[in-house]
Amino acid sequence: MFATDRDLLILEPNLFRDVGWVGQRLCKGTASISGTTLTLGGADVALDAAGVGAGHVVTVGGTSYEVVARLGATTLTISRPRASGLDPILPPSAASAVEAMIATFVPQIAIVERQVLRMAGIEPEDATPSVPTASDIANPGALTTLVALGALHLVYAAAGASAGGGWLTERAAMYRDRFSAARQSVRVLVDLDGDGVADATRRLNVAQFVR
Repeated sequence: MFATDRDLLILEPNLFRDVGWVGQRLCKGTASISGTTLTLGGADVALDAAGVGAGHVVTVGGTSYEVVARLGATTLTISRPRASGLDPILPPSAASAVEAMIATFVPQIAIVERQVLRMAGIEPEDATPSVPTASDIANPGALTTLVALGALHLVYAAAGASAGGGWLTERAAMYRDRFSAARQSVRVLVDLDGDGVADATRRLNVAQFVR
């Protein structure tokens, strides 16, 4: 995928604390943190069974951290939010027996990703040989922020609809506008012949015509 829960967290540090209930809960338990290692006790679902891994977000006592790696069924390497996933890990504060939850917004991210692919003239459901797919995009990182902005719009729109509007609906509108503005400047480089070199540049603010 072009974006992960971690990318949403970077844009909205309180997202999982405030509207985690809109997402899909992967597991919940009691966390202890020592250094960069989180140990989850009494979990309703084991971390490996829940599919928790790098790119997910764990919220411990109201504070959200990046999941850097899953070490086992009950342990994770975590970090305070970093500017880039390639930056050094930032150790969180120590904790003991604090409520923790891991929720994900991957369904919302997937919806926006399909929308963005179609804007680029790529049909995600088309399995025809020689037809470009998401894997043929040579600069996927250029779509990360765009997809994250669109996902945040969906998340806050759903939260606002459930909670009667207010600031949640206003935030949804803000992310809708930011998504619309961001797509004007994104350029998608596509490898059309599978040689590893981009052959076409596609913009997302115009329609793509196919003959």
